[in-house]
Amino acid sequence: MLKGFSTELQRILVILAISSVIGFFSDHYSLWMLIGCAGYIVWMLWQMRRLNQWLLRQETDHPPEASGIWGQIFDNIYYLQRNQRAEKDNLQAVIKRIQEISSALKDGLVILDARGHLDFWNPAAHRMLALNTKDQGQSVINFIRHPKFVSYFEEGNYEEPLELPSPRFPSKHLQFQITTFGKRERLIVVRDVTQLHNLEKMRQDFVANVSHELRTPLTVINGYVETLADNNTTPSWNKPLQQMLQQAKRMSLLINDLLVLSKLETTEAGHNHKPINIELLLTVVKSEAEVLSKDKAQELTLACENTTKPLLFSGNEKELHSAFSNLVTNAIKYTPDNGVVNVRFWQDQKHFYVAVSDNGPGIEAQHLPRLTERFYRVDASRNSGTGGTGLGLAIVKHVLMRHDAELKITSEVGKGSTFLCVFQLPH
Repeated sequence: MLKGFSTELQRILVILAISSVIGFFSDHYSLWMLIGCAGYIVWMLWQMRRLNQWLLRQETDHPPEASGIWGQIFDNIYYLQRNQRAEKDNLQAVIKRIQEISSALKDGLVILDARGHLDFWNPAAHRMLALNTKDQGQSVINFIRHPKFVSYFEEGNYEEPLELPSPRFPSKHLQFQITTFGKRERLIVVRDVTQLHNLEKMRQDFVANVSHELRTPLTVINGYVETLADNNTTPSWNKPLQQMLQQAKRMSLLINDLLVLSKLETTEAGHNHKPINIELLLTVVKSEAEVLSKDKAQELTLACENTTKPLLFSGNEKELHSAFSNLVTNAIKYTPDNGVVNVRFWQDQKHFYVAVSDNGPGIEAQHLPRLTERFYRVDASRNSGTGGTGLGLAIVKHVLMRHDAELKITSEVGKGSTFLCVFQLPH
């Protein structure tokens, strides 16, 4: 570029020198200087015209021949154009590759602009949602009108996916996962989870049906065993009959818990919700658990803090009673004799909390993430000794999920455990 300026400066000096010499000998110095400057300006305008015509031409031919600064301008623009074409070709190749990849995906991909309008979708999304080219630019809510999706889309909390019946095929179930990116754009991943949904439905139906079917024969067996135990006159049969009664009782508890879980899974959340006095409910749970704690000479306490007036929470009283009772009963069962079990209830501006703590043996850290799984055993022998079914914490988890709450577990081996229920206060 410096060479071009040097050449152009030399050209200007030559023109000025020639104009000065002619003006000096012709005695019209100013006129010839003006003619020289005008000639240079005309030459510059001609070069600009050449540049403009070259840029307007559609064909990608080489730049016009020129010297000085204009030659370098032509060459630089030509190189920039060539680099731009190369970048454009690379970008188009990348876009084509992405389109090929998205077309090969079995999951549907839908890209929305900042307003929530359709911008792009792959063939899988076209099949699942019946989107057509004419639909581009329209709001996604026009095509997925389910109230749950509208609420999920507008609330903006996309941590968990949403599962709904397909708007095109009612027999199919789709899972929607939304991710935000860029300048408030959104990516919707749509998965066909019909098979998983059907398998889960079959599992729920199987558990519910088997539990119901087992309940009646087990009741009959339990009744006859109790009758035999009451009328037994043979000492050698005392121990077998008592073991039969104990195991029949455990099976009854297991079936009852399975039925509770089945009901929690199959009924709609929000069923039979009404205002509940949480402090009063915890008092009832404590009173019921005191019998079990006294048998083990344990100290069971209830502390209600930061409660100037009774907290009324809209929920299912039977479900919440079951959850709190499970937590307190578990704490009593797994805490040694003469131990301490504390139940605390407090609230802040946005949440209220129910914590059940004990000074029992504690739980190792690797077990904590799996405690709410069905039938998960931290210590099978200990669980058997306490008569647990392995479903208590699974019931607690489901109850809290149905009340938009969460369960947090902390524990330290040798010092005890704390099970914390976190509820959102109504707005």
